[in-house]
Amino acid sequence: MPGIEIVDVSKKYSTGDGGKLQVLAGLSLSVTAGAFRTIVGPSGCGKTTLLHILAGLESPDEGYVTLPGDGQLGFVFQEPRLLEWQTVGENLEFALDGAEIPKSNYDDRITDAIETVGLSDFRDEYPRTLSGGMQQRVALARALCIEPDVLLMDEPFASLDEITARELRHDLLELWRENSITILFVTHDIREAIVLSDTISILSKKPADIIASVDITSPRPRKLTDDITGDYYQRIFSELNS
Repeated sequence: MPGIEIVDVSKKYSTGDGGKLQVLAGLSLSVTAGAFRTIVGPSGCGKTTLLHILAGLESPDEGYVTLPGDGQLGFVFQEPRLLEWQTVGENLEFALDGAEIPKSNYDDRITDAIETVGLSDFRDEYPRTLSGGMQQRVALARALCIEPDVLLMDEPFASLDEITARELRHDLLELWRENSITILFVTHDIREAIVLSDTISILSKKPADIIASVDITSPRPRKLTDDITGDYYQRIFSELNS
């Protein structure tokens, strides 16, 4: 089955002085269906803009994107972005409303997604009563409950402590293996990218384009401290600074 296809995508934004700032310049990227691809690059180079275009939150000035399957897409942001006045279950119900899924399927989907992220006992809790890591698990459950073909993740663990982030990386890989989702993951943490990914694509400074892609072939599970992680790190770091 075809995966994500990004073809010659360009994007400019208007500046305060009436000019144009080009963020993406003819960027093309192909991600195999079911793969775990990570994007790294300098701060402000356009990584988030690219995810927003894939999600339909912004439109490219030129080029186009296609998604696998029926195009069902989940998005996990750096911050959970939960509705504070709604319970965990209601936050997932809100996502299902947006996906035009029959209401008769809601309860099963919500139950399964919450159980998948280990929060079965917290369905009726409000986000403010949960830790940061638990809130991010809810955000992941919200993305999973629509049964996406593609999961976009924009630095989802950046604001978490390392112990919590390590647990969520492990859980994410388990979910990915069990559900055959195509994941496009953005991070500024090269070692995190190496631990998670099949392939890492490296963006240039803006106007951004792909300058290299590195296949991570060492077997999983991987650790941040593995020697092989350090070897890949040096290669990717060199590409970023070339």
